[in-house]
Formats: sequence, C-alpha cells, structure tokens
Amino acid sequence: MVPLALRGCGWCPRPGNQVLPSHDDVKIGLEIHVQLTRLKTKLFCSCSADYRGAPPNTHVCPVCLGLPGSLPVVNEEALKLAIMTCLALNGKVARELRFVRKHYFYPDLPKSYQISQYDGPGGEPICKGGWVEYEYKGERRRARIRRINLEEDPGRIVLPGAVSPRLAPYVLVDYNRSGVALLEIVTEPDFREPGEARAFLEKLRSILEHLEVCDCGLEGALRVDANVSVGGGARVEIKNIGSIRDVERALAYEIARQKKLLEAGGTVRRETRHWDPVRRVTYTARAKEYEEDYRYMPDPNLPPIPIPESLVEKIRAEMPELPDQRLERMTRQYGIPAHIVRQMLVWKKLADFYEDVVKLYPENPSRTAAFLVNDMLGWLKESDLAELYTRVKPEHVAKLMRMLDEGKISLRQAKELIKPLLETGEDPEKLAEKLGMTRITDESYLRQVVEKVIRENPKAVKDALANPKAVNYLVGLVMKETRGRADPKLARKLLEEKLEEMRKANQ
Repeated sequence: MVPLALRGCGWCPRPGNQVLPSHDDVKIGLEIHVQLTRLKTKLFCSCSADYRGAPPNTHVCPVCLGLPGSLPVVNEEALKLAIMTCLALNGKVARELRFVRKHYFYPDLPKSYQISQYDGPGGEPICKGGWVEYEYKGERRRARIRRINLEEDPGRIVLPGAVSPRLAPYVLVDYNRSGVALLEIVTEPDFREPGEARAFLEKLRSILEHLEVCDCGLEGALRVDANVSVGGGARVEIKNIGSIRDVERALAYEIARQKKLLEAGGTVRRETRHWDPVRRVTYTARAKEYEEDYRYMPDPNLPPIPIPESLVEKIRAEMPELPDQRLERMTRQYGIPAHIVRQMLVWKKLADFYEDVVKLYPENPSRTAAFLVNDMLGWLKESDLAELYTRVKPEHVAKLMRMLDEGKISLRQAKELIKPLLETGEDPEKLAEKLGMTRITDESYLRQVVEKVIRENPKAVKDALANPKAVNYLVGLVMKETRGRADPKLARKLLEEKLEEMRKANQ
C-alpha cells in the first residue's frame, strides 16, 4: 500500500510532521434527489403522487409495489419535466429514454431493485453535462453537472417514537412514496467548503421552483446525498440529508471528523453514513457500495423510447423566466440592488410575494424590498416561507408600507408590527391602533408636549436657539415623550414656532 504522504495528500502520519488538509484538500460532490411534485401520478403507474398526510400504504398498486405480472408505463409529463430541467441546467438531452434496474436490498425498495438510469454500457441518463452559476463570498462561481437521472423514489422509512434515528425501537415502511417520479442531479466534486455547497443548492432550488417542477418546501421533496473526501483519502457518502441548512452542517461535521481522524494517524474508510439532525453528527450506516454491486441491467419491461428533437425545441421555447433572467429584470424594473434581489430569489415564493406587494403599492419598490429582506425576513423560518401567503397577505404588507410612507407610523413601529402581523394576520391599521402605534397629529396635545419638553430641558433649548440644527434633539425628546407616536414633521414645526417666539421675546 502506498503511504498517504507519498500520494500527495499533504499529510504525513509521522509525529511532528503533520500538515492538516486545507479547503483545497477537501472535495465535495452532491447527489440531489428532486421529486417532480408537479405531477399528479407516479412515474410508472396511475397511483396518486400526493401521498403526504395520507394513511400509510394507501397510495399503492401492483406496479409500484413490484408485484408479479405488473407492467410499468412511463409518465409522459415526467419526461417533459426532466427535459426542461436538463435545458435549464445547460445539459445535453439524450436521444432516447432508457431505464435500467438498479439492484440493492433495503426495506424501502419493494422490488429489491429501483427503476433508474445508468451512465455506462447499456444505459444512458436523460441528461449529461451542464452547469449552474451561483454567488459565493461575492464571487461568481460555476458548478458542473455530471448527469441527471429520471428514476422512481423508494418508500419511506418511519422511525416511530425516536428523538434521534439511532434510538428508534423499531422500523416501519410506508410505500406511499414508492414510485413517485424523481430526478437525481449529480454534480462533479467542485465544492471545497460546506458554505459553497449550500450556496449552490440554494441557487439550484431557485431554478427548480421557477421551473415549477418541484415545490421544494414540501417534506422530502428535495433530499441530498453528500460525498466528501479530505486530503485525497477515501470518499464518504452522507445519505438522505433533508434540508439545505443540514447539508452545510453535515459537511462541516464530516470534514472536521475526517481531519481529526487523520491528525490522530488513522485512516478514513470508504463508507456510507447517515446524518442525525438532532445531535448534529454523522454515524456509520454501512460499507460504501461500488457501481458493480448494483448489478445494473436494462429493464426488459421498458424498451428505449425515442426523444424527438422537435419535443426538445418545443420545451425550450416554452421555458419560464429563470432566476438569472428575473434578477436582471427586477433590478432594472424596480431599481433595487442586485444583492437584495438575489436574497429574495433564494426562495421563489419570497420574490413572488414581493412582486405581488409592489403591484398593490408601486410607489416605493426599493424601500419595500429593503423592508422585506432586511426586516421581515428575519422573522421567517424556512418552513414559514413555504407558507408565506397563508402567514401574511401581500395587501397587508402593501398597506404597512403605505402607512410608513405617509408618516402614519415610524420605521421602528413598522418593524415592531412585523411579529404580530405574522402571528395574527390582522389588518396592519387595526393592529397599529390596537397596540397604540397610530401617529398623533392633534396640534393642541402636541403643543402641550412641546411646552413640557422646553420647560424640562433648558440647556437643549439654549443650544437650539443658538444653532437651528440642534432642534433635532428636541424633536427626539418629543418623540420619546409620545413613545414614537408624534408626527415628527408636526413636532418640528411646533418646536420651531415656539423657539422663534422665544427669540423674539429675548430681543
């Protein structure tokens, strides 16, 4: 066996000569499994693909359970969505749709094989090549796509009563998901940091949502297998990570684990690990399979189906607006900075929500964008974003921005209204009135407040008489006295009138 140090991994196991791998020594590749949630039925049968919330094992039939004598039939719409995704990711569409049987033995696979695609002799994926451009640390980067497979989803493993997957007393299998159409998007190992992988996945999710092939906010609709190696060592696969944030966490943990193992003089072995999202650790599942272990073979029940060039061109002509195109349009149309638009485009629903607000209140699109991204977004978790329109209505945010621009509430009050607005969904004007945030415009009342401020702050009054700019401090005191509810323009006017009276009286 060739020692690690001689393989050019940048690490020597001898004490006193240890050089830990840097980011340049880390290689990360991703396998993203994307459910085609736009479909009403599964990939090879007429069972409903809307399985979430249904009783276990009720959306099944002989085809998706792989019972003897059953024959699969390809969902034509799934093929079209796969082609559309390939074109959006700059890949090359295959001339034929070919399926193979990928054999492995696991409880969630009723047939003991998965109908998938193979990039090798006797097989061809629906899409080869391609790339995705994304922003990371202020730089424009490009990740290469190796291939995209169209395949069936396996069943779902259920671990009842377990806080952590490793503590489950027993395992159940729900086959409702078995046979749901799935795209497997495989990247080249082009990532060096966990944050870089996350930035790519956020851009990919935005593309998929703009294509409307997948509602990535649904549970299990987007799952990631992450492959990582450190210092030229063996490749470790982390299976079935359920969120983009957890991909970043799992990679960070696994890189640290491998580095620590190498530092101690150990060897990283090729294996498959699972991610525990509760304890935030990876743990061994099994030894990593090799390609030959899957015993790929052409599926005899699904002969090759020609893909006419006319179909590909028709789909290309009907492509919807993609994130990069939308970035350019929104920046130009609304006059807002590109980095603000990019933050909105991370979730298509957020960008849609913004544009719906601007349709209702077009007077100040730049301020609306800044408020949505810098203030409101901080109160929304990813799960809330998936239900954004049910949490708060565009017309309510439009009304809130109008109240702010008209001076009925201050920016601080607008920020304070975000939480109750999201919690209750009430009309913002009624909320502001209920919470005592409505702007005070009663001149007689404000004159009394101005009199009090002037009486109690003689030094500040003296400064304001000598320097007109110092009146700002007195305005602030009026706002403080009224808990931010005074109309600042009216408060300034009344203060300036009172100070002018005092100047004349002192002459």
